[in-house]
Amino acid sequence: MPKTPERWLEEVAPEKPRGIFKVFLGYAPGVGKTYSMLSEGIRRHKRGEDVVIGLVETHGRKGIAELMANLEAVPRRQMQYKGASFEEMDVDAILVRKPQVALVDELAHTNIEGSKHRKRYEDVLQLLDAKIDVLSTLNVQHIESLTPMVQSITGIQVRETVPDWVMQRVNEVVLADLTPEALQTRMRRGDIYPIERADRALGNFFRPGNLMALRELALQQVARAVDRGLESHLEREGTEHSIGVRERIAVCISSNPVAQYLIARAARMAQRIDGELFVIYVDIGVDESPENQRTLAQNIRFAENLGAKVLRTKGKSVAEPVAKVVREHHITEVVFGRSAQKGWRRYLYLSAIHKFLRDAPPIDVHIVTQEVK
Repeated sequence: MPKTPERWLEEVAPEKPRGIFKVFLGYAPGVGKTYSMLSEGIRRHKRGEDVVIGLVETHGRKGIAELMANLEAVPRRQMQYKGASFEEMDVDAILVRKPQVALVDELAHTNIEGSKHRKRYEDVLQLLDAKIDVLSTLNVQHIESLTPMVQSITGIQVRETVPDWVMQRVNEVVLADLTPEALQTRMRRGDIYPIERADRALGNFFRPGNLMALRELALQQVARAVDRGLESHLEREGTEHSIGVRERIAVCISSNPVAQYLIARAARMAQRIDGELFVIYVDIGVDESPENQRTLAQNIRFAENLGAKVLRTKGKSVAEPVAKVVREHHITEVVFGRSAQKGWRRYLYLSAIHKFLRDAPPIDVHIVTQEVK
C-alpha cells in the first residue's frame, strides 16, 4: 500500500521534543469552542492523522454529540467519590493508545480526588511530554491573572483556574468568537442551557455588559499570543528587529489577601507591554502569626502561578529595602497598593511613599486603590 503524503512527511520530519498544544479560547459558554475543536479533530483525522477524543463534554448539546461520533473516544476512567460515581479522563489509557492527537475539553477542570493529577491541565502536560499533540478548550475567565478583573465585571468568583505559566506553554491560541447578541439568541433558544434556565442566565452572567467586557479580554489574550508567536518566529529566522530595554514591573505585597488583586493588576500591566513581573515582599516582623504566614504563602503561590519572580527581603521599614531591590534588579515601574485610609494610617502610608521616592532611582510609580479586608 503506497504511503500517504502525511505519512511520508511524518517519517522524514525531525522528531519533535514534545507535543503541540493548541487552545480554543472563548469568552463564555456556548461561543463554539468545543465545536471548533471537534471540527479540527475531524479534519485532521480525514487527512490521515491518528486522532482520539480524550474527553469531551456534550452538556446535552446534540450538535456536539453528532461530531463526537466521527472520532474514536478513549473510554473514561470510572471513579467513586463520597459514595457517588464519576468519570474522568483516563490519562494512562491515552498514553498506552499513543495517538498523534488527543482532544481534551475544559482545560481548567478540577479532577475528582484520587485522580492521577489534581487538575486537567496537568493531564494535558503529561500528554504533551509524551509527544502527543493536544487540542483543548478554555474560557478567558479561567486564566488565573484575569480572575480578579472577571469578578469585578461579573460579580462572580471563578474557582477553577489555569495558571498563566501554563498558557505560556500553548503553541497556538484560536479565538472561538460569537457576538454577544448571537450568544444571547442561542441562550434563548436553549442551545446552551435548558430553556428553563435561560432567563436566569441572561439576567446574570450573560448580561450584555458582561459579555462585551469578557469578549474584549479574550481578544486581548489572542492578540498577545499572536505577538509572542511573531517574536518567536523572528528569533528563529534571525530577522533583525528593534530591541529595546525590556520593562520590569514590580509590585509590593504584604500578607493581606487583597494583595492578589495588586499582583493580578501588575501582571496585566506587564503582559500589555511584554514586560517582566517581579513581586517584592519586605519582612518587617509583623507577619509572624500562623494566619498571616498562611495568607502570605497563598499570595506568593498566586504570584508564582502568574509567572512572577518573587523577591523576599527584610528591613525595619518598607521604603528603603524596596528602593534597594529596585536598584539591584533594574526595575522600571513599581506598583503600590493604597487602602482607603484616613488619619494617622494615611499619614504613615504617604510618608513611606515619600521615603521610597527619595531613595529609589527615577522610575514610574503606580498607586492602586484596593479594598480593605
